[in-house]
Amino acid sequence: MNDFLKPTYFLDFEHPSIQEYIFEFQSIPTKKEQAIALYLKVRDGFLYDPFHLDLRNEALQSSSILTKKRAWCVEKAIVLASGLRALNIPASLGYAIVENHIGVEKLTSILKTEKIVFHGYVSVCFDKKWIKITPAFDKRVCRISEVQPLGWDGENDALLQAFDGGKKFMEYHHDYGTFDDVPIELMNQEMKKYYPHLFDGTHENSKAFSFYHL
Repeated sequence: MNDFLKPTYFLDFEHPSIQEYIFEFQSIPTKKEQAIALYLKVRDGFLYDPFHLDLRNEALQSSSILTKKRAWCVEKAIVLASGLRALNIPASLGYAIVENHIGVEKLTSILKTEKIVFHGYVSVCFDKKWIKITPAFDKRVCRISEVQPLGWDGENDALLQAFDGGKKFMEYHHDYGTFDDVPIELMNQEMKKYYPHLFDGTHENSKAFSFYHL
């Protein structure tokens, strides 16, 4: 369990910016309530943006992500896991291949597939039970997509976002499992496997869509 409580290169929660970020939650009486409050802050504190992806080491440190106003699922998961560990709550990082069924026409045209590879989520542990949660979609994006923001009760998984009478907004096709730190090399390998065209260097410095890799 110690592996899921310690700081790492990417989950650098000893950095002053992370300590400041989670300070307001330290007075909340229970760890579960702290975790729920942090989940909501991360979910809505960054505008979800899957159009500017940076897979380099320095870009995926939680302290670096906190300097931004927009973030994609991997970045939000890193901040959440880092904050949870800072509150002494065991957390790991999980990744999956998913399919998003609403408002993804632009992203699909760029990725050339409906599959979103290495979608990030967090697994948090309470009373020896691991619970999977994703803070990806903020209130603004959900309002535009006409779906309800994904809440979390601190007891059950919060991964699948429903829409249109119970149909699924998010569909999971493959789970890579969970990790105690960001598997940066595997992430780059899988992205290159599914999106080889993104690795030709033509997407750097583009305002509409940017992509950087190792």
